[in-house]
Order: sequence, then C-alpha cells, then structure tokens
Amino acid sequence: MKAVCIHDQDKIAAFLRRHPFLHLYSLGDLDDFFWHYTTWYAFTQNEVIKQLALLYTGTSLPVLLGLTEEPTDLMKDLVRSIIYFLPRQFYAHLSGDVATVLADDYEIRTHGLHYKMALTNLVNLNAFDTSDVIPLSVANKAELEEFYRVSYPGNWFEPRMLETGYYYGIRRKETLVSVAGVHIYSESYKVAALGNIATHPLFRGQGLAGLVCAKLCQELSQTVDYIGLNVKADNSKAIACYTKLGFECIATYEEYSLKLNSLTHAFEHLP
Repeated sequence: MKAVCIHDQDKIAAFLRRHPFLHLYSLGDLDDFFWHYTTWYAFTQNEVIKQLALLYTGTSLPVLLGLTEEPTDLMKDLVRSIIYFLPRQFYAHLSGDVATVLADDYEIRTHGLHYKMALTNLVNLNAFDTSDVIPLSVANKAELEEFYRVSYPGNWFEPRMLETGYYYGIRRKETLVSVAGVHIYSESYKVAALGNIATHPLFRGQGLAGLVCAKLCQELSQTVDYIGLNVKADNSKAIACYTKLGFECIATYEEYSLKLNSLTHAFEHLP
C-alpha cells in the first residue's frame, strides 16, 4: 500500500475510536484547538483507513505518534514509507519495535518504556477530599512556569492549555505546591489526557498529587467519556497513585528523541 495524507476528520475518528484509550492523544488532536497543528498519514484500502500515524507540530519539538495494536508490521511499513516527510529532529511515541525502521536514517535516543493508563473506575475518586484544590487559569501562567522550573524541569508544559480551564493546584501559605493539568482536552471528541502533574520537592510524600488529580478527573468526567495518561513504566510511585485513583494500564509503548544522522544529512547534498 502507498501512504497518503488524509484530511477527513470523520474517517480518522472512526479508525481511532476502535481503541480510544490507546489513541487518546490523537483523538484529542482532531479538535479544532489542535487540528491545524496535525498532519495525518495513512494506509487506506477502498477508502477505509487500515493504519494511521500522526505528526503533531503544536509543540516546540514535533511529535510523531505511531501507536498500534499487535502485530506492528503495518505500522512499521507506514512509518518507513513517510521517512522522507519527517522533520530532521522530532520526538516520537511508538509501539513495539516500530522505531527500528528509523534506525538507518536517524540517531535515536530512547526515553524508556511507558504505560498508557485509562481511568476505568470513577468510584475511587469519591474517596478523595479535594476541598483544598483550586482552579488555575491563564492568569497563573508565570507562577506555573516558575513552579515547573523547580518541580518538574524539562516537562512538556504548553501555556495555551490553560485556556481549557482544566488545571488545578494546591497552595500552602500562598505558595503553589502541587499541580495537575491536561495535555489533551476535547469535549467534542469526549477525551482528555492528564499531564504536567507535579509536586514541589519540599512537599512530596503527602498525597497532594492524588488530590489534584482526583479533582481534575472529577471535573473532566462531567464533559468527557475517556480519561487517560502516559507514565514511565519505572515510575512506581506515580503508577501506585494513579491506580488508587482508578486508572489501569491498557498498553505499552516507548518514547524517543530522533535526530537525522550526519551521514544521511551529507547525502542530501550530493549532486
């Protein structure tokens, strides 16, 4: 099959909804808030999508999402067929051994195995007293940037996500000490992905992350049907917290940083 660039949101959504928790980020990116940052590559047969990959350019570093159920062969073929359309440098979420098809052209650095977790038990959220949790907004942008600089350096905080209205925090003596927000939110497609969850180093071990996440999930559940998150597989404390909230692991994938290798770059300039 030949890869094509596809623009039909309804067809894309129909494909992604076959496994909504696996494709939570991609479903959210169909929303108008994200859509103009997306490029969708697909294998189709009789106008039906058989495999799909997304290149998202709304972050400082483009992100390739190549997530699929087993077997991964069709996704590997799709990624191989679009190599020459990919940026010189990007980040990637890839299932199984999909990254191997990029190894000849890119320098690849892995960031380890990750879990996709899905909120499947809303009842657990009722056990958390979230009375101390407060909403945060665009007005808190500078404060949040400083908070993440101290508490979660190198994170993927995009200030425009504050416009969704789904960021929550806890203060101690006027100081912001724990925060949870979203990487993806779409009321239209009924999905949300938690992100930018952090607690100040001096206030860890007090269960604050659980409280801000519980409040966030309580609010999100009023407008969306699917709530999920990504977490590194070796982050046992975070996984225990999310499990207590009612999340469960539904898939694994690996995250990578990729940069076009110097040899490939040199060949680009040959006559």
